[in-house]
Amino acid sequence: MSKHLERDLDDLQKDIMGLASLVEQAFSLSIIALRDRNPDIARDVIQGDVQIDTEENQINEDCLKILALHQPVAGDLRRCTAAMMIITDLERMGDLAEEISERAIHLCTPPFFPIPEGLQRMVDMTTIMVRQSLDAFVNLDVKQALMVVRMDNEVDRYNNQIIQEIIKLMTESTSNIQHGLSMFSAVRHIERIADHATNIAEDVIYLVEGEIVRHRVQELEG
Repeated sequence: MSKHLERDLDDLQKDIMGLASLVEQAFSLSIIALRDRNPDIARDVIQGDVQIDTEENQINEDCLKILALHQPVAGDLRRCTAAMMIITDLERMGDLAEEISERAIHLCTPPFFPIPEGLQRMVDMTTIMVRQSLDAFVNLDVKQALMVVRMDNEVDRYNNQIIQEIIKLMTESTSNIQHGLSMFSAVRHIERIADHATNIAEDVIYLVEGEIVRHRVQELEG
């Protein structure tokens, strides 16, 4: 690998982690807005999504420049390819944090709809998945990536339990329907963030081993 290519790939990784930091913060704040019924925080997240989109576009352009200027092969080519897949997932996480914030704003209005039991645990697990998937990327750690893939099933179980709880509240009173739908959407968005963390973990496996493992979840969990 040439020194110029090595430098550009190192810069690329730093930029990806900078984008990841923005996304993690947006997700964390969106949950605070949802939990605390805080529309101001929710609006900050919504406004901040522009920066996430801008960063994602810039990193994509940098990846294309590396491909054009250096024409990397083998592992270096996989680094560029994996980077483009990872930033797409990060940008989508940012969009989902924005959507959670939009639902939080709606839930700030009466009538009060309770935070479902188990939601914080689901959020905690999703946050761990996001962080560990990024750590796996930085450290090229396949074992850690596999741990993230396996955790997704537990997040799905929490998602199903919480959705059933929301449906129960909606059927008990018609006044709960509109806010119940907003909470339903917010929970689904959290579950989707966990899915994107899983995608990143699978991209790490591709980066290290050169094997595309998406859509082979059951085999990976075995």
